[in-house]
Amino acid sequence: MNQHSNLQIKLGFIWSTLESFGNKAISLILSLILAKQLGPSAYGLFAMLAIFIAIAGVFVNSGFNSALIRKTDRNEKDFATTFYFSLVVSIICYGLLFISAPFISTFYDQPQLIDLTRVIALIIIIQAFAIIPKTRLTVSLDFKSQAVANVVGLLSGGTIGLTMAFNGYGVWSLVFQQLISSTINVCILNLQYPWKPLEKFCRKTFKELFGFGSKLLVSGLIDTIYQNIYGLIIGKQFSAAKLGVFNQAQMISMLPAITMTEVIQKVTYPLLSNIQEDRILLEKAYLLMLKVSALTIFPVVLGLSIISEPLIYLILGSEWQESAQFISVLCVGFMIYPIQAINLNLLQVKGRSDLFLKLEIIKKINLTVMLIVTVPLGVYEMCIGIVVTSYLALLINTYYTGKLTTISQIDQLIALFPIWLIVFISAALGFASGLAIESEWIQIIVMLLTALLSYMSLMFVFQKNLLLETVQLIRGHQ
Repeated sequence: MNQHSNLQIKLGFIWSTLESFGNKAISLILSLILAKQLGPSAYGLFAMLAIFIAIAGVFVNSGFNSALIRKTDRNEKDFATTFYFSLVVSIICYGLLFISAPFISTFYDQPQLIDLTRVIALIIIIQAFAIIPKTRLTVSLDFKSQAVANVVGLLSGGTIGLTMAFNGYGVWSLVFQQLISSTINVCILNLQYPWKPLEKFCRKTFKELFGFGSKLLVSGLIDTIYQNIYGLIIGKQFSAAKLGVFNQAQMISMLPAITMTEVIQKVTYPLLSNIQEDRILLEKAYLLMLKVSALTIFPVVLGLSIISEPLIYLILGSEWQESAQFISVLCVGFMIYPIQAINLNLLQVKGRSDLFLKLEIIKKINLTVMLIVTVPLGVYEMCIGIVVTSYLALLINTYYTGKLTTISQIDQLIALFPIWLIVFISAALGFASGLAIESEWIQIIVMLLTALLSYMSLMFVFQKNLLLETVQLIRGHQ
């Protein structure tokens, strides 16, 4: 690989990371401002439609973008066939949702959803025009152009959404925020990378692309349904307001863990791949990554958990206060999400992609059982169920990585447990230190400072060697 290629990869990684952090930061800020202005019910109504839009998106894509990126001899027939297929499927999906709008409204017992469904579903057709430009930009490692398009789209849609929210348009503010964001994003992508189909639809090309993409379609469909299943059930069983509160809590709880996981996956996969032939070095690096990830991520996510009540009161107000209870629980489950990502990366490095399907089936069965048990009890109990399934997933992942290496499941858990315990003790001390304080700002500061000082002190006493290893690792990559 030449120097120019290396530079492209590095720049691609930098822009990809910046895009991930930038998008999430902008989305979070906009979401919090809109949430405070609109209230839980508006967010709940909007969230009720998420599963239908997400499923339609899976069908429109059908894994064709991944098939194109993977294909080394891609040509204009490939791009044209993908475009025509995606556009036709998007129109069919929109038509189905347009017709189904009354049934969706009846399912949730929300008359407003008829018009909301028919308008927000337009986003499916809009996004079909972004598939080819995004794919071509990804192939050329041009993440900068994608980042610019995403940020400008988010800011444009956010401006429209906020203007409408402050002028009393309610849930429609969220609908037009999404539509404008997607439209601007697609327009910029097509201006940056002008393209139009020069070939006709090709059946042979379609069969080739669909042969690969269909497998991704099935797995993506299952994953999308389960990712949105909580919103579907809460919206049906409880109320729009309850769903809005849960969605906001889930988004805030997931943000630090998901953001850090994306970065960890991008760094650890190529790093582990480069040393895969050296078993001893690979396993040593893997164990160190687990511990360093826990060292940095556990305190951040659990710190959010202990300050959730005063934080939500300050940024969203009393109307959203119930979401603080959900956040305090959900963070306990999401804190180990990055650890699971490293486990899955090792499976990939070991070439055991066959285990992914097996693991997914086991996890989905666990989730289904947990839903059956917790739904009758309430949303708070469903949050506890999410935590339980998260830890069960960790046990399953470490069991299989333990079978593929000399680092057993017990070895991995022993390596993580001291950090996990220290974080929980520090969080408990931080939470207790702020109980008697009335001012929310001072309460947050005292809780975080107490938890941080406790964590640093306990880590220095009981995990000094890990701290030294982490410092050496950081210095080694400077």
